[in-house]
Amino acid sequence: MNQPQGSGAERRRFHRFSFEGTVRLYSGTAMWETKLVDISLKGVLIERPLNWNGKVGGTYRMDLRINNSVIISMGVTTAHIMPHRLGFKWEKIDLDSFAQLKRLVELNLGDPELLNRELSSLG
Repeated sequence: MNQPQGSGAERRRFHRFSFEGTVRLYSGTAMWETKLVDISLKGVLIERPLNWNGKVGGTYRMDLRINNSVIISMGVTTAHIMPHRLGFKWEKIDLDSFAQLKRLVELNLGDPELLNRELSSLG
């Protein structure tokens, strides 16, 4: 089935994966805990924390704990705000966290060619 031109599915270059996980989002003055919705090589979608009042373009530090063990830390920027969810894009991620993220995506894609395509799109 063909997607219409300009659809979100067509524009999306990175596969998204749902995981059981918790999120800690840090600003310079506050910290919020919430749940992870999904993750990709380029961003993350979380449940909107109570009392969060940021704006698109705001910068934060985010720590993800996935499957009660994997911890991924990164600097993020708010990409979009919805009533019950927030979308962020990665800005800074350390090598260990990126290796963890890459491994999660690799295991869930199941296709090394798709992983290579997504990695080359990061550039």
